[in-house]
Amino acid sequence: MTSFEISGGPFTATAIEALGGGGSRLANWPVVYVLNDDKSVYVGETLNAAKRMRQHRDPKSRNRTMRQYRIVLDERFNKSACLDLESQLIRYFSGDGERQVRNRNDGVTDADYFERESYQQTFDDVFEQLREEGLFKKTRHEIENSDMFKLSPFKALEPGQRAAVESILEALFEELPANDGGQHATVAVHSTTSVVQGAAGTGKTIVAIYLIKLLCDIGAADDIDAFEADSVFSDFFMRGYREKARGLKIGFVVPQQSLRETVKRVFRRTPGLHASMVLTPWDLEKHEEEFDLLAVDEAHRLNRRASQAHPTLTTRFGAVNTALFGRDDYELTQVDWVKRKSKHQIFFVDNGQTVRPADVTQETQRALIAEAKNEHRYHQLMTQMRVKAGTDYVSYVRDLVSGKRPAPVDMGEYDFRFFDSVTEMRNAIAGREAEVGLSRMLAGYGYKWVSRHHPEQHDIVIGDDFAMSWNRTAKDWINSPTSADEVGSIHTVQGYDLNYAGVIIGPELTWDAEAQRIVVDRAKYFDTKGKQSSPKFGIITTDEDLIELVVNIYVVLMTRGMRGTYFWVHDPALRAVLGGPPLRHGSPRDEGEYAH
Repeated sequence: MTSFEISGGPFTATAIEALGGGGSRLANWPVVYVLNDDKSVYVGETLNAAKRMRQHRDPKSRNRTMRQYRIVLDERFNKSACLDLESQLIRYFSGDGERQVRNRNDGVTDADYFERESYQQTFDDVFEQLREEGLFKKTRHEIENSDMFKLSPFKALEPGQRAAVESILEALFEELPANDGGQHATVAVHSTTSVVQGAAGTGKTIVAIYLIKLLCDIGAADDIDAFEADSVFSDFFMRGYREKARGLKIGFVVPQQSLRETVKRVFRRTPGLHASMVLTPWDLEKHEEEFDLLAVDEAHRLNRRASQAHPTLTTRFGAVNTALFGRDDYELTQVDWVKRKSKHQIFFVDNGQTVRPADVTQETQRALIAEAKNEHRYHQLMTQMRVKAGTDYVSYVRDLVSGKRPAPVDMGEYDFRFFDSVTEMRNAIAGREAEVGLSRMLAGYGYKWVSRHHPEQHDIVIGDDFAMSWNRTAKDWINSPTSADEVGSIHTVQGYDLNYAGVIIGPELTWDAEAQRIVVDRAKYFDTKGKQSSPKFGIITTDEDLIELVVNIYVVLMTRGMRGTYFWVHDPALRAVLGGPPLRHGSPRDEGEYAH
């Protein structure tokens, strides 16, 4: 039985003045409040609701035009509980996507406190009552499965992420010139290169989006809002920093087509951000003015001078080189484009996620990292934020699909399973989709894309009872209406989260019993650009190069599932190796129809 109450009414001067004086709990008790109109919402916490409402009515306040207010009061509330509820509501409003969240993102917390778990039912009930009153459109489960929620800048950063953001801000503000009359001073500045490195699932994209939102908020802050911040980043809202951040030209380069459209949607729905800030590497040439800051997501997917996915892009690559540098030097890469078009750059990299020969080389990535380290601008993310199996999971999977037969690791409650039957795995994923959603079948490029020209045919046919087709769309495939009945490729899932992933390790990977190693069969690897050599540009993709790329693909596929990963292996000999002890003889995580 919860004891909270939600009071509210029109956000008018008369209504706010009637909230009471010093003797009321609304003047001396920790509460959470919500302000909203039809298109936006603001969530706050305070010890003096009556005074805080009057501050929001100030003519200089961004929230003075709100139409409704609600105050959540509970006799058990304390400061920590209110901060927790405030942060949860901000995250869910952002993920719901119906109203723009006017809060800054620096105040979102996820701190532990005394008897925290005992408050969660109350918080759940508060959410449901607000939903009944029309403030939320989606259920909590629907919100949690949405990309608006997963990629929202309103996240509570873990300590490593928070330290990276703080260090980046400190270094950036040291280099930014003072703002003079709303325009940045035209003085020479030291161009800086920062690198944030992290394995799959460590939250690189979240850090990038959070940082961009925070910089925009700092630049937009004014004195009337100064009292709102009480966070590790609050010092950056002081006047000197605000003046430096005001008017910054910021871009977010997202190389992957599928993820780019999703990020644009998040930026479109977030105040202070704009979809036009989200760029392809090819967009950089179009901007005459230099960017103050370019953040590059999945920078390992930037391209070098090589045969591109489409012949026109191969030609265009040379044209961009010539436009930016006056020559088409084959050594120039899209990393050079980013540096040429920005005063400051932040590259988010994971050299274990390079998946095509045209991606920038390991040497280029190592050079970037060395440059950042030399300037003390290198940051490493270590905490696994996606896969609920601990930090050892990614290295375990890499060793597994490399054929190294790793020792088992403690995965806790993570649902990791090997299947003898691909049909049984598909049925299990279908069951998880019905149960919690966001459960998809994925595969490497060991199957031809027949349906591209013959939609009535299936691409992946295995035995007599398994037939599925590749993804019908490359943009935001995971959320497309037919995705649960299709198989996704690396280019549709890199950067995304799933609840469960069912991964088919295709026939392109086989086991060489004599050499006791995994080998790749080029004839059965059907991503043409994924194995192509480009002798004209000095690129020869050897078998060793190819197996490294293919292993990277499977590591990415097998690190998409937050709750669980299931996998099946096409090659019988490799299946016997990868599905051997301890997987084949291990106990399933739960009994019943999903157990193999």
